Amino acid sequence: QVQLVESGGGLVQSGDSLRLSCAASGRTFSVYAMGWFRQAPGKEREFVAAISWIGTTTYYSESVKGRFTISRDNAKNTVNLQMNSLKPEDTAVYYCATGPSAIKLRNGVPDYWGQGTQVTVSS
Repeated sequence: QVQLVESGGGLVQSGDSLRLSCAASGRTFSVYAMGWFRQAPGKEREFVAAISWIGTTTYYSESVKGRFTISRDNAKNTVNLQMNSLKPEDTAVYYCATGPSAIKLRNGVPDYWGQGTQVTVSS
């Protein structure tokens, strides 16, 4: 059974940084793409970032490009999201996800989701 467990969320101020982590288990982590999505109150879940299984290809939404960085450590079965220059509009529940390719994640088609971690950015 695939499990994705997010950590690192919290309450920060505008302009601060935060690092989210996701620990994966239950499948051969290193051969699957990983990604992050988020859902703000009253809005649909949206794509944030994705990384290929080998880590050489990444995708970002336009709203986070240049501020967020996705990375993975296949030896530790973890994927991270470094979030810099946070804005109040980044406030959301952030979900870790996995799928067969980074492109499919970018298109919003993961195989599995985590339970999410709350990120709140105050102005």
